[in-house]
Amino acid sequence: MNGVHDMGGMDGFGPVVPEVNEPVFHETWEGRVLAMNRAMGYTRTWNGDISRYAKEALPPEVYLGSSYYRRWAIGLEWMLMENGLVGADEFAAGKSLRPGEPLKRKLTTERLETALARGSYDRPAKAPALFNVGDHVRMRNIHPQGHTRLPRYVRGHAGVIERVHGCHVFPDSHASSSREEDPQWLYTVRFDSHELWGEHTDPTLKISVEAWEPYMEQAS
Repeated sequence: MNGVHDMGGMDGFGPVVPEVNEPVFHETWEGRVLAMNRAMGYTRTWNGDISRYAKEALPPEVYLGSSYYRRWAIGLEWMLMENGLVGADEFAAGKSLRPGEPLKRKLTTERLETALARGSYDRPAKAPALFNVGDHVRMRNIHPQGHTRLPRYVRGHAGVIERVHGCHVFPDSHASSSREEDPQWLYTVRFDSHELWGEHTDPTLKISVEAWEPYMEQAS
């Protein structure tokens, strides 16, 4: 989706200034929000791509006006309500008003180590890869309504296949209402700076992005 979260290539937001000795969490509640997201992720009520989309779908003023973990908190509220686990009236009341819904899995302290391990997104290929290393491709100029991992600043631009990573879960389908894995070939595509940013950029600069096969076509 063309949300404000897709900030690659945008300017005017000021310099990025690293915080000296930055703590893991600035406030206690941030750690709690992370823990709640991890615990609910373990239940498999939704997947990581849906979780990412929940933050992307925030209105621009909310997204830009929120800290990192506040976006996580708001996204978690949305997913809980979308899945019928918590009602808006319960959030307003600050307490449960109905019995809890059963979950597929429950995170316990005994399962904590395995819960934090990321699973593999590699999947068997349904068909041979359309592209090989060295092929010239053009990114499709698409504007999907739902989640996508295709950055807006490379759409419509030409690059070269730098690496073939194999077949992986396709995020665009995985975050949709169907939640299908829809495995697709994944590539690293390299772009020249002039192709993306114009003739006044550093000609030695190269930009690489990871992109799934449906995002691209053979360059003419």
